[in-house]
Amino acid sequence: MGQRAWVWSSSLVLAGVLFVACGGDDDAVETKPTTPPGTDAPESTTTVASEDIEMQPEDFPNVNTLAKVGNHFVGNLLGHLDEALAVANSPDGGEYPVGTLIQLVPQEAMVKRGEGWSPGTGDWEFFSLNVTPEGTEILTRGKTGVLNRFGDECASCHGMADAQWDFTCDDDHGCDPLDLDQNLIAALQASDPRPQ
Repeated sequence: MGQRAWVWSSSLVLAGVLFVACGGDDDAVETKPTTPPGTDAPESTTTVASEDIEMQPEDFPNVNTLAKVGNHFVGNLLGHLDEALAVANSPDGGEYPVGTLIQLVPQEAMVKRGEGWSPGTGDWEFFSLNVTPEGTEILTRGKTGVLNRFGDECASCHGMADAQWDFTCDDDHGCDPLDLDQNLIAALQASDPRPQ
């Protein structure tokens, strides 16, 4: 082989090696960021889609199938029930996970939406419901403008809760007391006509 041919073929081989080694073929080489010794690792640029839930009428179960905490019911439709119950039972409060469903009576509900959905309401969506043996009908829903059975806006009432309680009301959370005694609340809960 002549010297020119040898130089030319060696150059081709070297170019091929450099091409593969420098990432010319995405399938051939996996590149990973390197961090110089003694420095912090680079921040990840990967973004994770945040969870959210867009409730449909069939997503609302009979309240008596949810976990009872105090005088209200708690569920989580995205598989975070243990975390939701930990917050509901905490004497210090906390932030509920996305997908948490809280109901005092069958005709009203609040659902924790994805982060940033409604910062003004702690990312809670409020619902006024009609419940029958056939299921649930959503009458009104939203961040604001949803009225409870007394004509009060849900977001306004829940907005009075101390920050540690994540917009949830109870006797000692800072909200105005309800005009319902515990016997009437229990009767309303027991009368939920939806299938169990």
